[in-house]
Amino acid sequence: MNMESDKQQFRMTRQRKVILEELRKVTSHPTADQVYEMVRKRLPRISLATVYRNLETLSAAGEVLKLEVSGTQRRYDGDTSEHHHARCAMCGSVIDIPAKAFPMPKIPSEAIEGFDISGYRLELTGLCQNCRATKAV
Repeated sequence: MNMESDKQQFRMTRQRKVILEELRKVTSHPTADQVYEMVRKRLPRISLATVYRNLETLSAAGEVLKLEVSGTQRRYDGDTSEHHHARCAMCGSVIDIPAKAFPMPKIPSEAIEGFDISGYRLELTGLCQNCRATKAV
């Protein structure tokens, strides 16, 4: 896949605009199915396949983040600024963590020979506030 040509061919269609607007309204990191339910309120005739396809396109264009959260369905994030995530091991909810809380570590160049590190992703796991309260009962 050629990212440069993908970005040049990217068009902000009405469907993509609505998907992006709905995704940027929330911080819950919804799955494609959840995005579909949100978008259907504004575009009742949109199909689930169209939402999936447009989320992939928006992700490839850098408009949204596609989260490959371990143990759950892919989730999507309308906030493309640098930040990390914490995932609840019980319910799968995901929250944002500011990047400054965990700055990128300094990795000696000899540690990874022939590889130029451009970034990293950090996923913390634990129990969210709701699940901690439920577990305590």
